[in-house]
Amino acid sequence: MKIKRLDNYKWLIEKEGNMRVPAVIFTDEESINSVELRNAAQQIVNVATLPGIVRYAIAMPDIHWGYGFPIGGVGAFDVHEGIISPGGVGFDINCGVRLLKLDIPASEVLPKLELLADAIFKSVPVGVGSRRRESYSKKVLEQVCLKGARWAVEEGFGKKEDLQHIEDGGCLKDADPETVSDKAYDRGSDELGTLGSGNHFMEIQKVERVYDRDAATFLGIDENTITIMIHSGSRGFGHQIATDYIALMRDQLKAHNAGLPDRQLINAPFQHPTGQRYYKAMCCAANYAFANRQMITHYIRQAFASVFPGVRVEVVYDVAHNIAKVEEHEVDGKRMKLVVHRKGATRSFGPGNPALPEIFKEVGQPVLIPGDMGTASYLLLGTKEAEKETFGTTAHGAGRQLGRKEAKRKLNLSHVMEELKKKNIVVRSASKGTLIEEAPEAYKDVDRVVEIAEAAGLSRRVARLVPLAVIKG
Repeated sequence: MKIKRLDNYKWLIEKEGNMRVPAVIFTDEESINSVELRNAAQQIVNVATLPGIVRYAIAMPDIHWGYGFPIGGVGAFDVHEGIISPGGVGFDINCGVRLLKLDIPASEVLPKLELLADAIFKSVPVGVGSRRRESYSKKVLEQVCLKGARWAVEEGFGKKEDLQHIEDGGCLKDADPETVSDKAYDRGSDELGTLGSGNHFMEIQKVERVYDRDAATFLGIDENTITIMIHSGSRGFGHQIATDYIALMRDQLKAHNAGLPDRQLINAPFQHPTGQRYYKAMCCAANYAFANRQMITHYIRQAFASVFPGVRVEVVYDVAHNIAKVEEHEVDGKRMKLVVHRKGATRSFGPGNPALPEIFKEVGQPVLIPGDMGTASYLLLGTKEAEKETFGTTAHGAGRQLGRKEAKRKLNLSHVMEELKKKNIVVRSASKGTLIEEAPEAYKDVDRVVEIAEAAGLSRRVARLVPLAVIKG
C-alpha cells in the first residue's frame, strides 16, 4: 500500500486493485507509519471498494481497527447506486455524546464532588447488562422509535428546549418500528436510561481553557463553568438490530456480497428492500439512543438537585458518532444525495448549513470529542472546510492504541487508580476490569487528535474540559 503525502495532515492512498475511489487519511507524520494505523488503513482501502462510494473513503485522526469499517472511518454512497452497511455504523448504533452545563460556579461544586458522584452512580444504572426497574412494552418502545428524545420529554424526562440542542432534534424521521425484531424490543425493554459499560461514561468536568471567547460566550460557558458529559448509545436494542440485519444480509444477498475483501463489510444496496429495512431499523435504534441520553440527563438533573436544590442543568449539545444518514453534499461540482456512514466520527457542519437549527446557524454545529478516562475532552464547532473535505465530518475521540485484552495484560488496577488519585479525580465504577480497559494508556493523545483535526480544517476548538469525577460501567 503506497501512501502519498498531500500536506502536513492529509495523506492519499491512490486507487488500485478493486478500489473504486482513492482513500484519504487525516493524521500527522508520526502516526502515519505506525503499525496500528497501517492495519486500520487497510480497512479504509477495503471501504473504497464498495459499490456506489463517491469521491474517496476517509479516515479521521483517531482511526483504529474496527468491525468492517475502521473506527474513525467515513464513507459516502450514492443513494441510487450505493449501499448501506451495518459495519459502517457499528453495533452500538448512535453511540454518542451529550454535554450539559451548570449554572453554579466551580467553587461551589468542588467540595461536593464525592456526594455528586455517589448521587449520579445511584441514579443511573451502569455496567454490563445494567437495567432499570421500569420495563417498557413493545407498544411504548415503538413510540420511542418514532419520536426519539421527544418521547422522553413528553413523558416528563426533560424540557422542550432540550430538543433544539440535539443533532436532528433528537429524532431521525425515517424510523419504522415494524422493521425491528421482537428480540430487539425484548432487549431494549429495561435499558432506557442506563449507561452500559466499556468506554461509556458520565463525567463531571470543569472548563479549563477557552480557545474561542466569542463562541464560548455564545454557547454559555467560561473558565468557571462546570459541565457534565454523557457517553452512551442504544444499548442492547441497537446491538440486536445490527446482529439481525447482518444475518439477514448474509442470507438474502449472497451473490451481491460475493467477493468482499472483508466479510464484515456485508451490505445491501440502499434501494433494496433489505437495505431500506435496515436503514429504517437503524433510525429506530438512533432514536432509542437519543431518548436514552435524554433520560440519563433527567436522572443527572435529579442527582444534582439532591445536592444543590434549584440548580439549572442545561443541554449544550448532543451528537451521534455511529450513524448512517441521508444527506446532500457537493461532489465534483454537483449536489448529490448520499448515504453518509460515520463510524466513530462526528458530524461537523459549518455555519449556515441548512440542516442546523436556527440557533446554531451563526456559529456551526457544536462538536463533542471526549478524551479517555482521566484526560481532557473538547467542545468544538464544525466548519465549511469539513463540508468540502469530509462530507462535514471530524474525529470522535482519542482512539484506542491498546485493545481491551492487551490493556488488561499490560496494565494493573492499582497503577490506574494511583494515576487518577494524583489528578484528584473521583471515580465510581461498577467493574474494576473496565477501569483497566479504559485506562489513559490504552488510548491515543486526545489533545493531538483535536490539534490535527483543527489544523486540517475539520473542526475548531472552543474549550478544553478536564475531569473532576468519572462514573463508569
